[in-house]
Amino acid sequence: MTAAPASAPLTYDQTGVNYELIDPLKVAAQRAAAQTGAHMAGHGFSEVAASRGESAYVVDVGPMYLASIVECLGTKALLADEMARLTGKSYYDGIAQDTIAMAVNDLITVGATPLVVQAYWAAGGSDWFGDAQRSQALVAGWKRACDICKVAWGGGETPALAGVVADGRVDLAASCTGIISPKERLSVGDRLGAGDAIVLLASSGIHANGVSLARKLAERLPQGYLTDIGNGQTFGEALLAPTVLYSPVTEALAAQGINPHYCANITGHGWRKLLRHPKPLTYRIAQVPPVSPVLAFMQKECQLDDHEAYGTLNMGAGFALFVAAKDAARVVEVAQGLGIPALVAGSVEEGPKQVLIEPIQVVYGADELQLR
Repeated sequence: MTAAPASAPLTYDQTGVNYELIDPLKVAAQRAAAQTGAHMAGHGFSEVAASRGESAYVVDVGPMYLASIVECLGTKALLADEMARLTGKSYYDGIAQDTIAMAVNDLITVGATPLVVQAYWAAGGSDWFGDAQRSQALVAGWKRACDICKVAWGGGETPALAGVVADGRVDLAASCTGIISPKERLSVGDRLGAGDAIVLLASSGIHANGVSLARKLAERLPQGYLTDIGNGQTFGEALLAPTVLYSPVTEALAAQGINPHYCANITGHGWRKLLRHPKPLTYRIAQVPPVSPVLAFMQKECQLDDHEAYGTLNMGAGFALFVAAKDAARVVEVAQGLGIPALVAGSVEEGPKQVLIEPIQVVYGADELQLR
């Protein structure tokens, strides 16, 4: 790999990912989709309108709600392929967990218990499936992630799409269906309000968001993915740490009668995701979690200021729960008992729609996240 000059900052827009171009399509699709919800009335069901624009879609089926989501992995498989070439190891067990996490971590934001996961593995040709080491790692990792989340792997689709997917590549995605039962577990922000505490659950690293930026950065580094990030890990190894599966936390909280008022999966748009709900509220962050070494390395090498870094990457926080202040300490205790570091990071206040990250003096206004 030939290193490129590193004289200028490297931002997410430069990787070809521009949310200002992507998000308007999402909004247009949401508006068209909303016109189809009435079709369910003929079957005796109805949509939960407040779930439009949330991370998962919710349907009222009488005694419970159904929630569903489909998500793709993105470009992290390209990173795994390059590291396999460099090291001879397969990283697809972790890649499988990343893919399932993209769906499951979105589904649980609305209070759902994940029930069934479906796989979509689209390769650039049949030869991709012939690599036994890679295929077995993908299957084993997928099954293990399902076991962690206590979901059934229902099936899937494995097309060979020559001419659509690049030769030697794979596009991984997962859909997930779950139930919200009892109905009191529904979490679409109707109870979100001033006085709520904001609890942040730690990430394991980059997860699967910002990988396009990481791949662009690797082109600048003299040793590419084999660059030591300062803790004995190579850049590539650190990037491939599997995404944390947060459903064990939300299920453990439900078992104790703690139902979040709202949740945010901190993926694309970084900490701006704390603004996801349309209510005009101020989210004041008084403490930030430790930044994982790989993200600190990326911020330094890409020359990102805090506003750009926290607005693009998870910076140590993979999932946010907005809970009653009286429950906050218990939420932290439950998460940490499951091996996931957590902290009460701040609180919700009356005021203009914004995120105030006080320790780093960063502010995100309402105009910096337009998802509906």
